[in-house]
Amino acid sequence: MAKIRVLVVDDSAVMRKVISEILAEDPAIEVADTAVDGRIALSKLATLKPDVVTLDVEMPVMNGLEALAEIRKVAPSLPVIMFSTLTERGAAVTVEALTLGASDYCTKPTQQGNATAARESIRSELLPKIKALCSRRPAAAPPPPRPVAPAPPAAARRSTARPVQIVAIGISTGGPSALSRVLPRIPGSLPVPIVIVQHMPAVFTNLLAGRLAVNSEISISEGKEGTVLHAGEAWIAPGDFHMTVAREGNGCRLRMNTGPKENFCRPSVDVLFRSVADAYGPNALAVVMTGMGADGLLGSKRIREAGGEVIVQDENSSVVWGMPGMVHAAGQADGVYPLESLAGEITRRVLQSRRQPSPAGPELAAPPSARTH
Repeated sequence: MAKIRVLVVDDSAVMRKVISEILAEDPAIEVADTAVDGRIALSKLATLKPDVVTLDVEMPVMNGLEALAEIRKVAPSLPVIMFSTLTERGAAVTVEALTLGASDYCTKPTQQGNATAARESIRSELLPKIKALCSRRPAAAPPPPRPVAPAPPAAARRSTARPVQIVAIGISTGGPSALSRVLPRIPGSLPVPIVIVQHMPAVFTNLLAGRLAVNSEISISEGKEGTVLHAGEAWIAPGDFHMTVAREGNGCRLRMNTGPKENFCRPSVDVLFRSVADAYGPNALAVVMTGMGADGLLGSKRIREAGGEVIVQDENSSVVWGMPGMVHAAGQADGVYPLESLAGEITRRVLQSRRQPSPAGPELAAPPSARTH
């Protein structure tokens, strides 16, 4: 099988050398070439035809954002991984790049004087992302398109279920760009709250919420301990905190904790989804979107066991069909939709469910633990 060809773009000779050496250690990857700025990288694209580009944010002549914009004009589907520092400036530019179409990002290590730890940080973060982003490279003779299997029979359950009272979204790789194409299309009059886990570190999540809020009718904020959930508002789990929902009387509040990572993640989609299932039972609608790994699979199962519904983003529109693909393969998806249809489908399911008569009336259904049998 052909090796994954990587173009490394960074104005630091030290970083180019370190990244290139790490990539060269993996037999499945080869460094096609390096470039010291975005303009030189663009001049090499047509000749090198790389499978993925690693792109530094801060560079002279043409910086990472400018280079990304030009790359997307000539190679709209080429995977691009941004390299940034864990500073507010670096995070802000990286979040902007991700919402503008960068595939993923890696953080530059901060271990001063510890070259071994710095190399291991890059190795553990970068290599899995390159392989995940390039996992669907076409072969010499590409197979015919694989049709999406029909949703399991439980897809029609909503006709007898309670009205949707909350939307929970789990997303990772490719998430900022995908969310920027879904949340602005949700009407401000949506009669339920939205809670979101996007795998990102601290600083990044607050910046992402602010950027998404600018173009959206619904209010979008980073989640905070004790916040009361209101209709027409969305909350993104803060980096390095699990976010859950907890019932209090007839309403629910956000809760934060620093419990153990799940699926190597904090925040974790499974943690959020479990709490949504416990607090809302059959009144929950979960959405699993583009992302690497299996976070969200067990939480989706819990939501469906409680009577709620789960829909997922389709393979063709996902940057990585890991998280939604795992849910679909396990038979836990009530529907599979392209990215451009998700906002409409979320809105449709929420509104349609609330027009149907429900034995529960307008109040929230009691959580499973509180019901009498």
